[in-house]
Formats: sequence, C-alpha cells, structure tokens
Amino acid sequence: MKKKVLILCTGNSCRSIMAEALINARLGKCIEAQSSGVKASGAVNPQAKALLKEKGYWRDSYHSKVIETVLETPFDLVVTVCDHAKETCPMFPRAVKTIHIGIDDPSGKAEAEYEKTLHLIETKVLPIVNEALC
Repeated sequence: MKKKVLILCTGNSCRSIMAEALINARLGKCIEAQSSGVKASGAVNPQAKALLKEKGYWRDSYHSKVIETVLETPFDLVVTVCDHAKETCPMFPRAVKTIHIGIDDPSGKAEAEYEKTLHLIETKVLPIVNEALC
C-alpha cells in the first residue's frame, strides 16, 4: 500500500501543485501525493502548469483545492511549503507527522523562477519525503 503525503501551502496554485506533481512522477511507486491550500485560490498558476506539462509531470486531475476536502484522508506525512501554511496548518483527525520546507513563491516572477522552484522541490522536498516514506 502506498504511503500518502499532503503538500500544503496557502493558495494551492503553484508550489504545492508543483510538489504534488513531482512527487507523483518521481516517487509514485511508493508514495501518493496530494496538495491543498489553507486558503485555496481555486486556480492553478498558468506558468506552473505550463512548466509541469513541458516536463511531463502534469495530470489533468491536478487542481487547487481547499484543506477541508482532504482533512479526513489518512496521510502519513504533511509537508508545509510556505510559512503561512505552517502557522495555520489545521489539526488532522489522526495524528500525522508534519514537516516544514519553506520555498519562496515564484508567482508573478520571471519564468526562470518557476524552474528554480521546481529544482528546489526536487532537491529539498523529494529527498525528505522519500526518506520519510519509502
């Protein structure tokens, strides 16, 4: 059975979606990733989506969703990727390990910043999630 990880940020439009996609693409044999936002924007950042499509990581099922839609999911790990999400992370019905890996939001910045963010997720988030769950 696959372990489950939730990637949590504020808007669930960029960083958390990118992390969800990358984890599912690279660690999908042993981990199922989902993402959510404490105040979800309701839309995926178009530049993040374009980059994920270009890299072959995008799935049409990815979308911005509010935390309430995943609270009952029995996650094995919750990873917050922004300070606001860390500070406002809700209590889950079942005890779950939570770690914080702060990553700057590239939204509204140059295209190269999205590449840098994806690289940070690959080098900072993936190894920690892999070690914790695989």
